[in-house]
Amino acid sequence: MNEDRRHVVLLPYPSQGHINPLLQFAKRLASKGVKATLATTHYTAKSMCGPHVGVEPISDGFDEGGYAQAKNEDLFLNFPVNCVVYDSFLPWALDVAKEYGLYGAAFFTNSATVCNIFCRMHHGWLTLPVKLEDTPLSIPGLPSLNFIDLPTFVKFPESYPAYLAMKLSQYSNLDKADWIFGNTFQELEGEVRVLFLT
Repeated sequence: MNEDRRHVVLLPYPSQGHINPLLQFAKRLASKGVKATLATTHYTAKSMCGPHVGVEPISDGFDEGGYAQAKNEDLFLNFPVNCVVYDSFLPWALDVAKEYGLYGAAFFTNSATVCNIFCRMHHGWLTLPVKLEDTPLSIPGLPSLNFIDLPTFVKFPESYPAYLAMKLSQYSNLDKADWIFGNTFQELEGEVRVLFLT
C-alpha cells in the first residue's frame, strides 16, 4: 500500500455506543497520517465532528454530478479507499470490501467478555437459554459468571430475536477479515482471553 495514499473508511453501526469508538479509532489513524473517513447515515452525521477526520454520510463527495462534478481527475482519484474498518454488527461490509479488492477489518465495540460469549453462542458451544441453576457459568478464558453477569440475550434469547441474530452474525465471515480490532483494554478485562474461533 502506498504510504502517501492510505485511506481507511470506517463504517459504524448507527448508534452512539458504536459510533464513538470508531470515531476515536479514526482520530487515532488520522494522527498517524492515515486519511480516515467515517461513513455514516445522514441522521447520525448531523451530530458528529472530529479534528482531522472527515465525517460524511455514505457518499463519494460528488453527490450532485459524480465524476463530472469533480472536474479534476486528481481530485476524484487522489485518495482511493484501501481499507474498510466496519462495525462487527455489519459483516456485509467485509464482503463488499473483498469484492472490490480492499482490506477489511472488523471492529468489535462490545467488551471482550461479551464477544467471547456471543462467539460461543454463534458456534453452538453455549446452549441457550442459560438458567439460574446453570450458574455460575464457566467459560474458558473468563472468570466464573453469575446469572446477573450474563447478557440478557443469554438468559432470555427470545426477548429481542432480531438483535440476537445481528449479534450472532458478527462471526459469520470473520475468518475473511484481514484484521480484527477490539474496543477494550487490559485494566478492565485483564482475565479475559477472547477466542475468535471459526
